[in-house]
Amino acid sequence: MRTISLAIPLLVLVSIGARAIAADRAAVGAPAPAFTLPDAAGKSRSLADFRGKYVVLEWVNFGCPFVRKHYDSGNMQDLQKLYTSSGVVWLSICSSAPGKQGYFEGNELTERIAEEKSSATAYLVDTEGNVGQAYGAMTTPHMYIINPQGRVIYAGGIDDKASTKKEDLKTAVNYVREALNAALAGKPVVVATSTPYGCSVKYK
Repeated sequence: MRTISLAIPLLVLVSIGARAIAADRAAVGAPAPAFTLPDAAGKSRSLADFRGKYVVLEWVNFGCPFVRKHYDSGNMQDLQKLYTSSGVVWLSICSSAPGKQGYFEGNELTERIAEEKSSATAYLVDTEGNVGQAYGAMTTPHMYIINPQGRVIYAGGIDDKASTKKEDLKTAVNYVREALNAALAGKPVVVATSTPYGCSVKYK
């Protein structure tokens, strides 16, 4: 599998702070770290529940301008709709701590998800940041794809345009789309890792 590195503008090389994240914690080819988190309605969701299916993990923060690019354009929702209709499980995970950008709870959270027109299978709340730390999630968005055998087959950015400009989506190479199309067709994933870009995950 070919590994690439993207040229990331200085403004997106954000510091995570003292709780440094190891980017290889959910390395491609390795078993995906197990987890159980509550969804927006408070129901527990476990990765193990989706064994035998492809699973996309999307780290999200609705206040992040990089996330806004993908939601305001409908790009993220279109991907969610396309692949969940093909049996893929799509889990949006928010690791923002209470009081920090992107954190919502209760009715405010469910209303915001509806407002964003999310078509994810579930929106999961990682208040303590344990799941984000286990995966090494550094940015929003930070994307992972897990195969039916429970192994990571893609980890990195959503595409190759590290910007907040919606017009860049027209010429971007969407790595998540390419990886899912290849995997669903029984083909190897050509670009299995890339450098994630976006806002820092707002950990506790």
